[in-house]
Amino acid sequence: MPMGHTATAQAGSGGLTATEHRLANGLRVVLSEDHLTPVAAVCLWYDVGSRHEVKGRTGLAHLFEHLMFQGSGQVKGNGHFELVQGAGGSLNGTTSFERTNYFETMPTHQLELALWLEADRMGSLLAALDEESMENQRDVVKNERRQRYDNVPYGTAFEKLTALAYPEGHPYHHTPIGSMADLDAATLEDAQAFFRTYYAPNNAVLSVVGDIDPEQTLAWIEKYFGSIPSHDGKQPPRDGTLPGTIGEQLREVVQEEVPARALMAAYRLPHDGTRECDAADLALTVLGGGESSRLHNRLVRRDRTAVAAGFGLLRLAGAPSLGWLDVKTSGGVEVPQIEAAVDEELARFAEEGPTPEEMERAQAQLEREWLDRLGTVAGRADELCRYAVLFGDPQLALTAVGRVLDVTADEVKAAAQAHLRPDNRAVLVYEPVEPVDETDETDGTDAHEGADK
Repeated sequence: MPMGHTATAQAGSGGLTATEHRLANGLRVVLSEDHLTPVAAVCLWYDVGSRHEVKGRTGLAHLFEHLMFQGSGQVKGNGHFELVQGAGGSLNGTTSFERTNYFETMPTHQLELALWLEADRMGSLLAALDEESMENQRDVVKNERRQRYDNVPYGTAFEKLTALAYPEGHPYHHTPIGSMADLDAATLEDAQAFFRTYYAPNNAVLSVVGDIDPEQTLAWIEKYFGSIPSHDGKQPPRDGTLPGTIGEQLREVVQEEVPARALMAAYRLPHDGTRECDAADLALTVLGGGESSRLHNRLVRRDRTAVAAGFGLLRLAGAPSLGWLDVKTSGGVEVPQIEAAVDEELARFAEEGPTPEEMERAQAQLEREWLDRLGTVAGRADELCRYAVLFGDPQLALTAVGRVLDVTADEVKAAAQAHLRPDNRAVLVYEPVEPVDETDETDGTDAHEGADK
């Protein structure tokens, strides 16, 4: 039977509690009771993402996320979706650099169904994985890449900036979507080996949050997951360590059919899970987090040189996090004018730090975002898994708000001085080009190449 301990509300947790358990096969289980509404969230994180992939097989983690919805030993075809949605639930899965997650939110009386479905996938997916499902989902992922990356304005910005910010050969150099060539090269044998290596109970964390009976929930988890064998063949991801700053400004100019010129940049920031990362998050919030931020006030309201200006944080545990600057210009404004204004604002902030009012507003904004996450059963389940997988302790999710509120203005200023500098960024400049006009000689109508982009 699973091992566990009793729930104890930690200081700063807002009264939220979670209990931790581990099955004999290594599956970690985190439970959090919340009887406010008659629903329960199931979240399953596998410790595998694009950082675990090797050259020539990028995109395999994301492809496998899709394959997990193509049937398993007892559930055929699209049955996972049909059963969950037919029971009044919702579900999905996502892939990132550092993990792949699957989640359902169910009416309480349908919780057992969700647990059985996830266990069936973990324990018997290979029974349903064949060439037909492989080809089907390969085409789906390739089409997703076209629709979300290749054929939309600024769609490849994330991919390009990531490739600039992390050097060739770094495990975060490529994004989870993968390349078309690598998706084509992936074989059924690759997928089967990937599943055996990473989709094992000892490489996963299962959280269940909501209107649950912990004893009954644990009994179901033991019943459905307990007999799935563990697997010891996983290799740790390659080291993502890099110097604290890039040391130079990296730059790429992209000429594409886009609505307006754009300045985008990625700044190397401290790893997630550190006090310094929380300080950087507050700095970015003051500078570019919403319509009260410094960059929005300067570029959009005062100078009217931009139609949008934002600065956000991509938190990463296994590599330096990234601060993402995104400015879309207005009218015929040139990017150098925008860039000079951005650098002026960042330098002023690094010199002065946040005002007491800015500090209070930024902390309140991040506190609200955290409480919004922890206040829903699905959001809390996801955060409990995140802290368990990436930092080894799910309880840290319940005290994250307190850590943000504990950061000082001097620490925020120090983070800006250390990291928000021109020699610590990868820059992407978008310059619009005119669409290529082609005349259809048969009927004389005009066709615009790339009109879908």
